[in-house]
Formats: sequence, C-alpha cells, structure tokens
Amino acid sequence: MQEITAEILIERVWSYAEKIHSGEIKAGKRQKWAVERFFKDVDRLAEDDCPYYFDAEAVVDFYEWSRQFNHVEGILAGQPIELTDFQLFIAANIYGFYKKENGARRFRKAYIQLARKNAKSQFLALIASYEIFPTQEKHRVFIAGWSREQSDEVYQAILEQLHHAPILKGKYTSANGRVKKYKTNSIIQPLSREARKLGDGKNPSLGIVDEYHAHETSEIYDVLDSGMVARRSPLMAVITTAGFNMERPCFKEYQYTSKILDPDIDTENDDYFVMICELDPEDDIKDESNWIKANPIVATYPEGMESLRSALKVALEVPEKMRSFLTKNMNRWVDQKDNGYMKMTKWRACSGEIPDLQGLPVYLGLDLSMTTDLTSVGYVAMQDGFFYVGQHSFMPEARAKEKMATDKVPYDLWREMGFITYTSGEAVDYQLVEQWIIEFIHKNRFRLQETAYDKWNALHLAQRLESKGHTMVELPQRINHLSLPTKSFREKVFERKVVHGDDPVLTWAINNAITKMDPQENIMLDKAKSPQRIDPIAAVINAYARAMYHDTNHRVDLNNHFGSGNFSF
Repeated sequence: MQEITAEILIERVWSYAEKIHSGEIKAGKRQKWAVERFFKDVDRLAEDDCPYYFDAEAVVDFYEWSRQFNHVEGILAGQPIELTDFQLFIAANIYGFYKKENGARRFRKAYIQLARKNAKSQFLALIASYEIFPTQEKHRVFIAGWSREQSDEVYQAILEQLHHAPILKGKYTSANGRVKKYKTNSIIQPLSREARKLGDGKNPSLGIVDEYHAHETSEIYDVLDSGMVARRSPLMAVITTAGFNMERPCFKEYQYTSKILDPDIDTENDDYFVMICELDPEDDIKDESNWIKANPIVATYPEGMESLRSALKVALEVPEKMRSFLTKNMNRWVDQKDNGYMKMTKWRACSGEIPDLQGLPVYLGLDLSMTTDLTSVGYVAMQDGFFYVGQHSFMPEARAKEKMATDKVPYDLWREMGFITYTSGEAVDYQLVEQWIIEFIHKNRFRLQETAYDKWNALHLAQRLESKGHTMVELPQRINHLSLPTKSFREKVFERKVVHGDDPVLTWAINNAITKMDPQENIMLDKAKSPQRIDPIAAVINAYARAMYHDTNHRVDLNNHFGSGNFSF
C-alpha cells in the first residue's frame, strides 16, 4: 500500500470541507453548519487559551487501521477499505482533537445521522475494532440496538472485518457472543434488550448506539453513558437514520444536536461532535442533485444512484412507501405514522399557557376504558375563538409498574407532574373520577356546559353526575358520530386555534393515534390499530364534539337528534 502522510490526509479533509462550504459539493444546511464549526475549531487552535490541540498523526493511525480491512459486500467486496472524504472528515474530528489538560479525546459523544446504505455499519465496525486492538489498555465496547437483531447487525459487520484481517489472526477469540482480545481481555459485545444492563457498571470505553430512531426509550443509551464516568477518554457514538416517531428519544437528540450546530442559537457543547446529512425541507425529492445531501457515499457512484431511483419510483407509485423513502433514503424526519391522526409539528406549535378558566364555558369528555387500564377526562374551554384543551387520567396503582414496563412511558413521573392520578387497588375507582370532576369544576369556577360520554363504559358515572345537576350527552363511539369532530379538531390545530398546556400525557396519546376511514371518507381514532394508548385524546375529542357547537346558532341536541326519525345507523 502507498504510504499516506498526515499532510496528504489533512489536505483531503480541508479540501472536502471547503467544497461543502463553497457549494461545489451539495450539502444540507446542518452539514454546512458542521463544516463551519470545524473551520472555527481549527481557527481556535491558534489562540493561546484554546483548550485543545490537533493530532494529525492520530488521524493517520485510524486511516491506516481502516486499510487493514476489506469490504465484505457490494461492488467493492474484497478490496481494501479506503475511507471516503466524508468518512475521513468525521474521523478527523473524532480522532484529531484532544484536550491539552490530559490528552483525552475532545469529543466524548458523536451523533451522526445519514441515510441508509451509507456504510454506517462498516464505519461503526472500524471504530469498535480500533478501540481495543491497537492499544495495550483494557477497553470495553458495547453495541446497543433496541432489538438483538439491530445489535447483531453491527456485531456481525465487526466479525466479518476481523475474520478477513490477516494481521489479527490469533489475537482474539469470538465466542459466547462477544469478541475478546487475548493480551488485554478487552471485549466487544452486543447488548440485547433483555440483557441491556450489562453495560452498567462495566466501565465501557466505547458505546455504540445503532439506529437510535428505533429505540422506544433512552434507557440503553443512559445505561451506557452512566457507565463511562470513570473513563478518561470515552466515546458514545450514535449513528442513525431519521425516523417518524417524534416522541422517541432520538428526535429529541436530533433537536438538541441541531442546536449545537446552528450558528444562530447559543447552545454550546464542545464535547459533542455532530454530523447530520439530510434533505432540507424545501428540497425537491425528484431532483437527483439533492440526493447527495442525505447520501454522502451512496450518491457518489452509479449503482448507488440507480438504487435511489428505484426506491423513489416505488414510493411515487405506492404512496404507502413514501414515508419509508423519506426517512430511510432522504434522511428526513416525517412527523406522521401511516394513517397517523396528527402532524406533531402542528400540535407542538399549539403549545401555550392555559388561561384562568373562571367564567369560561367548558365542556368535558369521558373516555372510561376497562377498569384495569387508563381512564381519561378531557376538557375544552373557549375564549375569543380559541379552544383551550387538557386532560386528566387515572390508572390503578397496582397496575402502574406493569403498565410502565409494557407501555415504555413514565407514568410515575406524569403522576408527580399532576397529569395522572393513581387509584388504589387493581381497578380504576370511578367514584374517584367523579370526585375529581366535581373538584375540578369547583376549583376553576368555570361554566360547565355539558359532559359527553359513551354509555358502554360510563353509564353509571353519567347517571351519578346527572343526579348532581350535570348535563350529560351520550356520544356513541361510532365513525358517523365522531368523524366531524375528529376532522374539525385537527383543522383547528392546523389553524392554531387550539391551545394546550404542553401536557406530556396528551402529547403522547395524540402521537399514538391512528385513524380509520370508511368508504365515505368518515374517520375516527382507531384504538385497535393505535400502537399505544389514546384515551386522553379520545376524551378531549369527546369534549370537543360538543364544544364545536357552542355557538347557539349551530347547536345540535344530540340526544334529540339520535331519537328523531331523521337519524339512522
């Protein structure tokens, strides 16, 4: 192999960055921000008080290490791995900057988001093997996918690289689901969900989180991160594509790391390297010149471009495939599930302060599910053309721990925040629900108008409230009854005529909500198909179904309407 000097490699890195900056290589705004950050970091090195130095030889070491391995699949199978300029730029950042005070790596974390098939697993495999083999220190590398299959994908890429590297023959064993280096007992091990706590307390030096968008909670990330405290120079590496569930921890990480890059936002974290390659919102997905923004490797060779063309053709012909194309191939976050009810960006834009409800007309909605599950009361108040919405939910305390494990949400934290009440025993106590409603009305001193309910679960409670002077309106949970309020509520959200108090329970529920449609294009929320509980938003829509008719010129008496000869099922 030709000898590569530090000068040659750094020139490649600098040239690549300049091409991104000048527009010679097309890039999304976040990738451009990452390059601008790199230029600023390099300029800082000349300052006497800069806490960092740059070690070009360390970059050479990683580059030369990579060349010891061969591509194991694709059109380059069997050929030595030659880092692309894009990969080299990432490596120069992670392995080039060090702290003057102790010689530790500057970057303790890395968030890299790019489209699929851009050699993510290969790059992760390289940094994993580099962590344990070219050193005499004892290191521990853990690979964390949400499923065992995800963890194994990177682990298998590591094994294939190691098995085809002559220089490592006889220097390690791969048994019992982990790689172990003989001389130092350093290990590389995938973590399954069932055994994900293995990284806790094991002092990992490198944590690899693959496809973070698929992780339902941050638990495995947090376990690895907390275990690194004693390491002088640890690295937590997250490499992922975009996703479509914006309530998962990956999207929050994407938002945070975007702020680190954004030059107009004062968020600094010198320990965190960020590279996000994605199409910008205004980009035309049919314009092939844009594809390199999300595909810094795939879009540089003919076979890769042909693969993207094929994927786009399918997505255009089969609309159900478009979400997958946008997230996996164009690396865009798509804020709606298949048949999802709400665009979550629209919902978040409606976050605001709920005013004092005293004197305001307010409607309540009940969604009383099975007594062993979540039960919710929704409310809708009106003022000056705006709908102020909220909810309160109830769960049997004896079931709470079990539900937290299955639903993967912090019911205990939401209880402390005041959005959920635990009821004693194995079942929801509807007398407690009744008591909460009465106290809620009394405390806020609003003008309660009506309470909408479905008699299937709430008939007894409705009768008790009615005996106390409440106006109760039966609202059957059928598509022809719920379609109009379900559509109208969404329209009001899009018009920003709805205000919610950033209630995490309601936001979680609305993100879970899936709709179903009949041949007449009527819709309603579908509890059977929604991945998790939607009771809080169902309760709010029940309340809205009456609130939307508050204008007396358009009021409809549903009880009379259902009993008239003009109504039929």
